[in-house]
Amino acid sequence: MAEPFAFELVSPEKQLFSGEATQVVVPGAEGQFTVLANHAPFLSTLKPGILEVTMADGTTDRIFVRGGFADANPGGLTLLAEEAQRVEDMDMASLDQAIQDAKEDIADAKDDLAKTAAETKLARLEEVKAAL
Repeated sequence: MAEPFAFELVSPEKQLFSGEATQVVVPGAEGQFTVLANHAPFLSTLKPGILEVTMADGTTDRIFVRGGFADANPGGLTLLAEEAQRVEDMDMASLDQAIQDAKEDIADAKDDLAKTAAETKLARLEEVKAAL
């Protein structure tokens, strides 16, 4: 069995996880990487994707993350994510509806500022859907 290490996942809203994991697969900006116990020091930005955490008890958890940083070192792994949500808590029908609404907001935009805001929202929603 793999050796456990300290793992912490924090988003602006809350701390999603603080405990021991045996493996974490991270969607890094330069590609996916796996962190195990006693990992060499490593800092990476995150791209939108699925974080796969294997807990010390053998269970796994899948969490969507968007933006942020991963700091791995021999003492553990800390992830500071701009957005993080458990995949099991996400509703695909609601996501599809939000994408459709954002497309309509772009078409209905009265000025460049509103159009840019709607396009940014649409891009973010499409990143989430692509990662899932």
